[in-house]
Amino acid sequence: MLHKLNLENILFLDIETVPEFRNYSELSDDKKILWEEKSKYQRKDEFTAEEFYERAGIWSEFGKIVCISAGFFNFKSGSRKFRVTSFKGEEEKILKDFTNLLDEYFFQPYHLLCAHNGKEFDFPYIARRMLIHNLRLPSKLDLFGKKPWEVPHLDTLELWKFGDYKHYTSLKLLTHVLGIPSPKEDIDGSMVREVYYENGEIDRIVEYCERDVIAIAQVLLRLRQEPLLSETEIVSV
Repeated sequence: MLHKLNLENILFLDIETVPEFRNYSELSDDKKILWEEKSKYQRKDEFTAEEFYERAGIWSEFGKIVCISAGFFNFKSGSRKFRVTSFKGEEEKILKDFTNLLDEYFFQPYHLLCAHNGKEFDFPYIARRMLIHNLRLPSKLDLFGKKPWEVPHLDTLELWKFGDYKHYTSLKLLTHVLGIPSPKEDIDGSMVREVYYENGEIDRIVEYCERDVIAIAQVLLRLRQEPLLSETEIVSV
């Protein structure tokens, strides 16, 4: 079934998130209480709510998106190309620009979104942040009333699980075991908050996000047992 998919109908994506505010002290009193309740299970007695706030970016209610990168295959020139683009800046603008991309180029029933752990993280996170900003959900993220086989989402983590729902494999590990070359990483996911708030280097985050998008596309190619992308086939737009 995977081999029957038209690669040009898939939009590969990844998001990078950070805590909504730079410091815990910037939260309102009500939000501090809510954060303490939300994070209690994970931090247990090891961290205070304030100490744990640097991890708030993984929750859509307490974090925000600082970058969405997307990539897609193009064969129209007679050769295979993988085009990568990114949206950065204020979160509301990021979400509006991403919606425009979906509305203009990836709105047909046969179009799919693909991410690693996207069904548990990227797709719902984007949708929730859109609603928080009172933005209209694009059809590819509006899942209400859809049957499981009608959901237009691919997830490389889910594909690798083969039905084993207890199993989690990071994108970094998956590319390693599948023999996908990994470029030298400037940062990793644990550093995004610091790079954004302390260093103000959004372009480093964009580059990291785009590398993940390329890696997701490479994983899908390997799962289809097709040749990997070469550097000359990857184009930034």
